Amino acid sequence: MADSGALPTGFGELEVLAVGTVLLVEALTGLCLNGLTILSFCKTPELRTPTHLLVLSLAVADTGISLNALVAATSSLLRRWPYGPDGCQAHGFQGFATALASICSSAALAWGRYHHYCTRSQLAWNTAISLVLCVWLSSVFWAALPLLGWGRYDYEPLGTCCTLDYSRVDRSFTSYLFTMAFFNFFLPLLITFVSYRLMEQKLKKPGHLQVSTTVPARTLLLCWGPYALLYLYATMADVRSVPPKLQMVPALIAKAAPTINAIHYALGSDTVHGGLWQCLSPQRSQPDRAR
Repeated sequence: MADSGALPTGFGELEVLAVGTVLLVEALTGLCLNGLTILSFCKTPELRTPTHLLVLSLAVADTGISLNALVAATSSLLRRWPYGPDGCQAHGFQGFATALASICSSAALAWGRYHHYCTRSQLAWNTAISLVLCVWLSSVFWAALPLLGWGRYDYEPLGTCCTLDYSRVDRSFTSYLFTMAFFNFFLPLLITFVSYRLMEQKLKKPGHLQVSTTVPARTLLLCWGPYALLYLYATMADVRSVPPKLQMVPALIAKAAPTINAIHYALGSDTVHGGLWQCLSPQRSQPDRAR
């Protein structure tokens, strides 16, 4: 499947088409929503704050995930991987880096909201910039390690997209997986959960908390948890015992994260929502500013 149009083992014509279609819908939806979020940040001065810089970082990461999904969707609809082995490595690196950046940006945003609501002080620009740089440098670092020999990238079971190879379990893969998962999944999940939990405890009065305290942690767990379970299972048993179609499910679920994040962080925020409306209705916003 990676080099030809032959159907991969365990997949039928309709199933390959279905995977490609789902990936295409997820990619286009994520690109549109996160693209609007980025555009609103660039064109709306009210959104240029340290806290919204963390939202921008998340939107950029999710745009990268959606672009990765678009490449996978195109390849699935072509029924082959047209970019060769080097393209597979690049696709795996880009997808993994932006996925880690999305997870860590969610944790940084959770901490930023905790700082805002619980200390009643604005997040400083140098703190926000430091958080964003830390998120992206760390994500690129961990995603580059498989290219340098600690872990490796290979084709997904469908053969039309690439990710961290979990089919050949050895000491290198196991050590990389557990170390990477601790710093880039379990620790961000813990930070997200604890930050919102502390916000709930400190601000118990209704109306004081204007953000959801349960959606972010649930999104991380539901969107990226299946991947974590698949990788964990691969370290303990032969992953070939899992049907190829079932192995593709975590990838399809994870590619929905950009859409969910955009709906929650952008459309769910009155400030960002107002910025989006200004971008979509420039004729209406100009008279308002003139007044």
